Amino acid sequence: MADTLLETEAQAGAGSETEALALGIVLEEHKGADVIVIDLRPMNTWTDFFVIATASSGTHLDGLERHVKEFIAGKELEIIRRSSRPASQDDEWRILDMGTIVIHLMSGRTRSFYELERLYAPPHAAVIYSSKSS
Repeated sequence: MADTLLETEAQAGAGSETEALALGIVLEEHKGADVIVIDLRPMNTWTDFFVIATASSGTHLDGLERHVKEFIAGKELEIIRRSSRPASQDDEWRILDMGTIVIHLMSGRTRSFYELERLYAPPHAAVIYSSKSS
């Protein structure tokens, strides 16, 4: 696994364009914690990749969401669905669905409760990037 975003983007050259975009969204530079990218292509047809990151507050969620929007602005992607609940102080999970890539921005409490990484675990899916400490 890559240690930096630049190394991650370089590794993406061997994969698909969608994989490169999913890896390019990595949110560590914006202080997203325990960032993980999961390749879901072997297990379903409704999306190819999940990008999951933990935010420390509602304001941090706003910042991470803004980064995703800025990142995809110049790409051939658009957000086709996002979590319908308006942003608020107690907002703990934002979903940005771009069809082939779904971004999950979560509070630590929400991420621990839902454990998406366990639901989409090998052998059916593959973690292709992780900054999460074991």
